[in-house]
This record gives sequence, C-alpha cells and structure tokens, in this order.
Amino acid sequence: MADPYETVIGLEIHVQLGTRTKLFCGCPNTFGAPPNTNVCPVCYALPGALPVPNQRALRLAVRAGLALDCTVPPESVFERKNYFYPDLPKGYQITQFEHPVARRGGLTIPAAGGGERRVRIHRIQLEEDAGKLVHEGFPGADRHSGVDFNRAGVPLIEIVSEPDMRSPEEASAYARTLRERVVACGISDADMEKGNLRMDGNISVRRRGEEGLGVKVELKNLNSFRFLRRALAFEAGRQREALSEGRRVMQETRLFDEANGETRAMRSKEEAADYRYFPDPDIPPIRVPGGLVAEERAALPEFPDQRAARFRESDGLRPDLARTIAARDHLAAYYETVVAAAQAAGSPRKQAAAAAAAWITTEVLAFEKEEGRLAAPAEHLGGLIHLLAAGKLPRNAVREVFLAMCRTGRDAPTLVAELGLSDLAGGDRLREAAEAIVARHPAERDAWRAGRRQVVGFFMGRLMRELRGKADPREARRALEQALDDAPSA
Repeated sequence: MADPYETVIGLEIHVQLGTRTKLFCGCPNTFGAPPNTNVCPVCYALPGALPVPNQRALRLAVRAGLALDCTVPPESVFERKNYFYPDLPKGYQITQFEHPVARRGGLTIPAAGGGERRVRIHRIQLEEDAGKLVHEGFPGADRHSGVDFNRAGVPLIEIVSEPDMRSPEEASAYARTLRERVVACGISDADMEKGNLRMDGNISVRRRGEEGLGVKVELKNLNSFRFLRRALAFEAGRQREALSEGRRVMQETRLFDEANGETRAMRSKEEAADYRYFPDPDIPPIRVPGGLVAEERAALPEFPDQRAARFRESDGLRPDLARTIAARDHLAAYYETVVAAAQAAGSPRKQAAAAAAAWITTEVLAFEKEEGRLAAPAEHLGGLIHLLAAGKLPRNAVREVFLAMCRTGRDAPTLVAELGLSDLAGGDRLREAAEAIVARHPAERDAWRAGRRQVVGFFMGRLMRELRGKADPREARRALEQALDDAPSA
C-alpha cells in the first residue's frame, strides 16, 4: 500500500567561521582552552563594552553566500534577538534577521526517487555564538552546573533552507554537500566533533498532494550526518503514526536520544516566541564593498559536487565513484592525471576514465589507507591502464605490476619487461608457447580433433605451468584452441 503521507524537511545549519578572533572583540577564536580564559568585557557584556565587527568574518560570510549561489545585498544589518538563557550574558544575541548578509541561494542534490532536487536557501545570517553550560556530577547533592563563556562571541553563519527536502537521505545529502563547499573554500573546517558545524532539523508530515505544511517539529543540535538521518527518520515515523491514529502532532522542540534512537520533547513551541528583533544601536549597518563580492566570486574553486557532476557527465562515471573521487582535491587531481596519461597513450577517454575510477576507489585508496600516501605516480598508473585496455598485459598480472610500481616508482612498460610479462596477453610469445605445448602432446591433440573439447583443460594446465601462471587465462585458452585447430595432422 502506498504511503499516504509525505515528509517535509528544512534545515538550519550553524557553521563556525575560521577567523583568528571572535566576531566583536579581539579574543582568540580557538577550541579547547580552559574555561573562561578566552574572554573580555565584550564577551561578558560588561557595561560600556562596545562590539566592533570582525572584517574577516564578514568576508567569509560573503564567500559562503557566493559558494551557495546566494545574492549578496550591498548592505546588511545586525539586530538584537532578545531572550534569556544562562549562557547568553547580554540577555540578547547579536544576529541578523530582516537584512542578512546573503539570501535566495540553493544547492542541487540527488533526489530520493532518482534525478535531482534543488534545495533553496532562504538566507545566511552572520551572528555570534552563545557560551556553553557545563553540567557535572550526578543528580543529588553533588550535582552542579557552570558556564564557560569561551564560545560567547565566536562568529557563526546560520544557513536557513526552505522546506524542500522530502526524506532524511535528502537532508543528509544536502548537509554533506553544504559542508563540502564551506570546507573547500576555506570558510570553516566544519569539524563536527568540535561543534564547528551543528544542524537543527525542521520536520513535518502532511497528506500526499496537500500544498500546506503540517505541524512543524524542531530537532535541535544534531552533530553528525548519521544522527541527522536517524533523528529525522524516527520523527517522520512518530508523526505518521500520530496522524494515522487521529492524534494531534504538537509543535515543539525535541532532542535526539542517541542511545535509544528516539526523539524526546524538550520544550513546547505552541506560540511563536517574541524575540523583539530590532537593529543593534551600537553597530551601524554594514556596507559590503562591491569589489569584495567580485574578488570573492572570482576566487571560488570548483566544488566537490560540481566536480562529481562533471565526472558523471563528461566521463560517464557511476555517481558513487564520481562522489568518492571528487570529494578530495588531491584524489580528483590524481584521477584526472591518470585519465590524461592513459588517453595520451591511446586509450579512449571514457574507457580510461572507467578503469581509472575503478582502480582509484579500490587499490589506490587501500594503498593510501595502509601507507599514508597515494600509490604509484599518476602518469605511470595511466600507462598501466592503457596496457591493460590495449590487451598488452594479462589481467591476472596487473596487480603484480601495480604493486611493483608502488614500490619502485618505475613505469609500466619497464616493469612488464622485468617481470617477464611481455606478450602474455595474446602476443607472439603466448602463441608460440601454445603451439609448442600442442606439438608435444599429439594424442591429446587428436582427442580434440575427435570432438573431446574438455581436453583443452589438459593443455591449459601445462601452458599456465610453463608460463608460471602469468598468462591471461582467457587469452591462453584462445591461443590453445587456435593452436589445436591449426596443428598439422600426424
């Protein structure tokens, strides 16, 4: 039975910017310092302390907007978002709302049902982080909490998507693609273990075909793509079950219990919070120089998802292979050099690309994992791939040549000769060896002539033993059958 419900997902992703100092003061933007050591009067919001915006943070926020296909308006405004929480010393957060640093962008991701989906980005706002509550001990007499303000004032961008995703897998693909882009152009290291990229999911379920949105539930502080998928999948199921039983889905904020794989209520959001946004009177509107936008746009690299799309379209790679190779700059460059070398040697582009992708995602990555470096020189691997494609090297000997290439750094033709593999993939040496074997066993040759085709196994064993197992089995069998058919009668 078809699922009568549809999942609707939007994400809010917080990315810590890779600046040397905080957003509005000169305190270090570092991780792991002892509590409350990277602080100053601005961090503590002491009377008379005034914020001074970090120009590097503005530049990185603009870069993020351009990297995510957003429009960067000429002016943005910092506003005060008023709410009380122990780790927010001012009683408000300096953020952006009505006039953010970037808006109306998007990313294209693989759709759950095949094809592609465009996920729109509503806005990117530049803002400060809050401090961190630290809870120690166990409930009871020894339970206590403290506040570490080291993170207060750390520069963030919050990237708010439209509710355009339709499955946890699409949400994960969007978040991964976004992370790849911010890392690729140096906006952030996006280290999720350090909290440098955090995700909030907004999810609702509606009847399939409806235009309006269902009741939204917010899932807070998801710090891995696996947890994001699991939390969204559980919540989609929970809401479906409630709707199918005629129960109401409550608008609320929920947390994901990683141990049990379930979400649990954190606080109700039945009424919209009144944050009383207004422009921060201490910070004038920020003018974004047109030259800055042009400079940052010109410096954008080719992003991993764009590179993977190029590999799929121009080289015909499978999507999974294209994504694996494109995800890392050095691996993508290695792949392109391998393909170019095989092509220069005479292999067709798509044939070279398919072989290069297969070798890189298996043997090369395995070697890198074990040895900590890429395997053979890329030009030499391209030459090896060409020899294989051109039928000049036995398939069962390719790995032997590859490993020798990794050890010595020498090229494929040199190693093929040194290892005694020349002409064993269908050349004169293989043909002559097959003819000699047939000539030495006339009784078995006559059995072949009499129709006993299974006797070819007898010849195969002797031929492979004579060539020390280095011949291509398919070519060896073909050479033997030809020799048996062409041999003169006794």
